[in-house]
Amino acid sequence: MNRLILKYKYPITFAILAVLAWVVYRYFSLGGSQLISFVVVAVLVWGFGTCVFLYFWPPITYSAYKRAVVQHGLGGDPIPINTLYAVPTLSSPAASNSSLLATGTNDVLYVGGLLDLSKGPQVLHVPDMAGRYYSVQFTDPSDGTNFAYVGTRTTGTEAGDYLMSGPGWKGTVSQGMTQIASPNKSVLVIGRVFVESDSDLPTAYGLAKQIQLTPLSH
Repeated sequence: MNRLILKYKYPITFAILAVLAWVVYRYFSLGGSQLISFVVVAVLVWGFGTCVFLYFWPPITYSAYKRAVVQHGLGGDPIPINTLYAVPTLSSPAASNSSLLATGTNDVLYVGGLLDLSKGPQVLHVPDMAGRYYSVQFTDPSDGTNFAYVGTRTTGTEAGDYLMSGPGWKGTVSQGMTQIASPNKSVLVIGRVFVESDSDLPTAYGLAKQIQLTPLSH
């Protein structure tokens, strides 16, 4: 449902506006009066509905994604919280409409998972990518913003460990780790690893599987 709304957002918006215009036409064609009052109410309803939609859309989308990942995974088995799963195959527009990875990108392997930092920080480990493009983005589900990235363009391609901490955490960051403070205890993680060719797929997958999480206590 979320993918359909995003794909057809413009036709859906046009249809809503067309329905609103038809209601206005019918109201006055049947002898309605008080044009200004009616228009003001219609604008207020439309504006309020838009604000509510924009406010609730990110958490609704996140909840649907969380349910799908935890229950069905990303094409494999269900993915437990605080675990990252590397998809072994390339995604493409030809993927099933029910797939979470039906995208227009067909030259990367995806890594996905959900963080719950309420019980303590997690440590993200990334291997040495030897110059290969990759990225790991961290998204705040409360508003849909990407608040941090690890990857080629931000941290380089050398191996590294990144401490993911939740709001209010006051612990000590070990030497050699880089702290990433999350504004929310829940975090959506999406990683991408570039695949140069079909023959490069096993190497890329081997690197993608090494992007992993472990609790700080370990």
